[in-house]
Amino acid sequence: MIAEGTLTYADEKKQRRYDRAYLRMAREWSYLSHCNRKKVGAIIVKNGMIISDGYNGTPSGFDNDCEGADGLTLWYVLHAEANAISKVARSTNNAKDATLYLTLSPCKDCSKMILQVGIKRVVFAERYKDQAGIELLKSAGVELVHLSLEDNNE
Repeated sequence: MIAEGTLTYADEKKQRRYDRAYLRMAREWSYLSHCNRKKVGAIIVKNGMIISDGYNGTPSGFDNDCEGADGLTLWYVLHAEANAISKVARSTNNAKDATLYLTLSPCKDCSKMILQVGIKRVVFAERYKDQAGIELLKSAGVELVHLSLEDNNE
């Protein structure tokens, strides 16, 4: 008998395969972003089903330009995970105990939202320059998995 919360080697291998597949989907989703500086994608999975997706961009109804004339990101651009979490909030579903797949690790503001909606696992491909968000999630007991999209052998 396997203890609760413990995966067998076969289960771990299967989970890693799914993690890579969902990360690839998040990367594909990131290509929809109109941002020039960085394109980020997010997928939220719960009970084996994709319940939401998002990419970084401006709020609905705004021009799609994410950067100002100075080349800097406009203050009102939403992060991919914020868009995905907002979509769940507008639906009849919720993100409690879900896994969030991101092409870039979350910032500190998005990490607060991740905690607030009950996401229990975050899988990301690249590290964001400021690791405060990751540290917050780690201190709250959220499972964090860093997987490179480049090494896709599993």
